[in-house]
Amino acid sequence: GQRRGHRRVSRRSPVRSTRRGEPRWHATHGRVDGDGVFRAAVPGRSTVTAARGRARGTIELTVLGPLARIDGTVDRVGLDRAGDSGLFGVVGFDAEGNTAPIEPADLKLEYDSELLSVTPTADGNLSVKALAATGSALVTARVGNRSTVLPVTVGLTDVPVAGFDDAASWKFSQARASGAVAPAEGHTGGGLRMSYDFSQSTGTRAAYADPPAWIDVPGQPQAFGMWIKANGTGEWPSLHLHDAQDTQFVLRGPYLDWTGWKYVEFAVPPGVQYPVRVRRFYVAETDPAKQYRSEVVIDDLVARVPPDVQAPPEPNRTDRVVVRDGTVDGAPWRFAVLSDAQFVAANPDSDLVAQARRTLREVRAARPDFLIINGDFVDTAYPADFALAKRILDEELGGEVPYHYVPGNHEIMGAPIDNFRSVFGDTSRVFDHRGTRFLTLSTATGSLRGGGFDQVELLRRTLDQAAADRSVGSVAVFFHHPPRDPSPAKASQLGDRKEAALVEQWLADFQHRTGKGALMVNGHVGTFHADRVDGVPYVINGNSGKDPSTPAALGGFTGWTEFGVDPVTPGEAERARRDPLAEGPRWVAAEMHAHVDRLAVNAPAEVRRGAPVDVTATLTQPGGRQVPVAAPVSADWSGSPNLHIGGAAGVRPWHAARFDPATGTLTALRPGAQVRLTVTVNGVKAEAQVTTVATVRTPAA
Repeated sequence: GQRRGHRRVSRRSPVRSTRRGEPRWHATHGRVDGDGVFRAAVPGRSTVTAARGRARGTIELTVLGPLARIDGTVDRVGLDRAGDSGLFGVVGFDAEGNTAPIEPADLKLEYDSELLSVTPTADGNLSVKALAATGSALVTARVGNRSTVLPVTVGLTDVPVAGFDDAASWKFSQARASGAVAPAEGHTGGGLRMSYDFSQSTGTRAAYADPPAWIDVPGQPQAFGMWIKANGTGEWPSLHLHDAQDTQFVLRGPYLDWTGWKYVEFAVPPGVQYPVRVRRFYVAETDPAKQYRSEVVIDDLVARVPPDVQAPPEPNRTDRVVVRDGTVDGAPWRFAVLSDAQFVAANPDSDLVAQARRTLREVRAARPDFLIINGDFVDTAYPADFALAKRILDEELGGEVPYHYVPGNHEIMGAPIDNFRSVFGDTSRVFDHRGTRFLTLSTATGSLRGGGFDQVELLRRTLDQAAADRSVGSVAVFFHHPPRDPSPAKASQLGDRKEAALVEQWLADFQHRTGKGALMVNGHVGTFHADRVDGVPYVINGNSGKDPSTPAALGGFTGWTEFGVDPVTPGEAERARRDPLAEGPRWVAAEMHAHVDRLAVNAPAEVRRGAPVDVTATLTQPGGRQVPVAAPVSADWSGSPNLHIGGAAGVRPWHAARFDPATGTLTALRPGAQVRLTVTVNGVKAEAQVTTVATVRTPAA
């Protein structure tokens, strides 16, 4: 009988048949060896048919583009003791973000065989087993000239971090609560008691125990453990860390639903850059209906530290949808996105309000067709907060820029969504603008389904209708929580991973099946970022007011994003549909505008021919934050007529020097000239004057 199915394969990863016998094979876009191995030839859809007598079997394969990079399915493997094992796999990516698993047989593995054994599993993964009681190693997987590295550790040691004998020097702080900290009898010796009143607000309340100074933690802990004496009131305990890049991590423990002492562990997420520091311990209550006073006693905080292992840092990736050099000013039409200002009406003159107003003024000056506020414009959801939000929008936009407000989790912080609706209307909308269909959805509860399953149905219906509508050339989807959090903590993405995968699958299928463009825009993470999943660009807009959550060089700055749109014609969509694994229609670009208080170009006064130099630029934001002018910050580089901006192919006889924004390299082409290099970021300009001089002569021997 016939058997049909579908798989994705990389051109670097042959597919091996498990069928026995000697069937006759036929394949498109590749060939099948006599041993049943399919070897891809060119990207595209392939049908492989095997026949033996009257029996026939068929499978549909998708051959991806050339391998661009590989990555592991996990960021690290930690094993407790000898004999323990863990699983990982290796996935290949083409330039469009399309993925396929790499067969273990096609991997070259390098690792310490005295500490570990690595063997393939029946489902295409790899099992790594500890052969010794303690140690660490890097497992390097290679496919051609692509590689990825997986840290593996064996064994854990408890290292004391805080014994709380100094509890009298700890301080109390709070969010929408009151309370105190004091010494108390601990689990072993002295401990710290924290009492708090969570009956003063319906918003998320938190009580913090702050050490006299942040606590440095040695080694590379995979978890923290501590003893907690609880009262069964159900608070949420957390440890707040900062890593070596000053990225913040909040480690969550189990809800405090027990009475008396209990040992609790807080897992450290992958991606942390060691060493780390403990900033504070706290408990929080997120349920508006729960109103109570309570206390906890904490003691014996330890770090569970494995042997050290250092993996090479991964390069920062920014998808090409982000403008590196230039602007979107010349696009046929434009729209703006801001999110995460997070001000409160209780403090209408705060720095956060000032930042929100500043961002809106910058948006208004850019004169986009409209603005989308992608969640967390306010910090709490009381009527006064939305009244202030409406007043700020009216005052700063002046009716000149239409806007659409998408709720985030803070639009229900301490109050029902009805408060938002009463001022800003529906939480989900569908509207068309010059060939693009926009869909805004609510993830205020952390998921689409949390706002009603009809949102999932609306997404499906919108994609289907857009596919059939010739007047629609692209679809842009907006909601607050991204399907994937690019930061190491992974704490700000859609909580339901199946829901996230479904959204990604539907958008990719829409773009591949129709040739029309698709775009996803989110916020919530506190960083600016752009990636591509199965050909679809995913853009995360950073904070417009609240402090960022990642280092400045990794998108941790404040600002907003402006999108330039070049409508997709039916002809362009048809060409893309016929070759769904090609680049697809290039219909949208994102200019990420950082707030700029000051801007400086860092270049030498002289550049010698034959000795290229690196040129950088740095912008300063409110509070003194220093941000390098590099992706994902969008910049516009220009210069004097005798300076060429771009690659070597554009050099002309009158050019005395060349600056390549992609590499940041300034090259002198002839001596005796003065060139001017200018950079513009979000409307602010800075420049440097450079003199080209002759090549340094090598002294005679």
